[in-house]
Amino acid sequence: MIYDYTLITGKGEELNLADYKGKVILVVNTATGCGFTPQYAPIEQLYKDYHDKGLEILDIPCNQFGGQAPGSDDEIHEFCTVHFNTTFPQMKKSDVNGENELPLYTYLKSQKGFEGFTDHPYKALLEEMFAKADPDWDKKQDIKWNFTKFVVDREGNVVARFEPTADMADVEACIKALL
Repeated sequence: MIYDYTLITGKGEELNLADYKGKVILVVNTATGCGFTPQYAPIEQLYKDYHDKGLEILDIPCNQFGGQAPGSDDEIHEFCTVHFNTTFPQMKKSDVNGENELPLYTYLKSQKGFEGFTDHPYKALLEEMFAKADPDWDKKQDIKWNFTKFVVDREGNVVARFEPTADMADVEACIKALL
């Protein structure tokens, strides 16, 4: 269950996910230098619109995809607050795939695997890039790129996975339905 996991915040403090029981949680791996980085704006808007109704957002910066999250936790936090006025919690930069991946991500991926990219201007580019590197890329549950989102309901169930190509309106509709 998601409540069995802990994270380390960007300030080095332990965050116990059991503290979020009864909340809807959006978990997203982010990067400051990605084509999807502008998604910080609608994510912040979700936080403003729904935090008081029970939404929590866990921003987990990750540098595993194209080295697009360089910098320290403090530098990433400063970038996000200066450019996108983010107010939601930001975690310590971490891996979401591989031998050093956060245990939380091992769990999330086991609950909701990759189901393909939605129609988006970057869809063909991403699919071509991954196919060149691994012909079976689409059969693996790994996080494919920055801004992959998981939605967890108030009971701690992982109910949805949205790839970075997903329309943020679909993410919002999912969250709204759970609040």
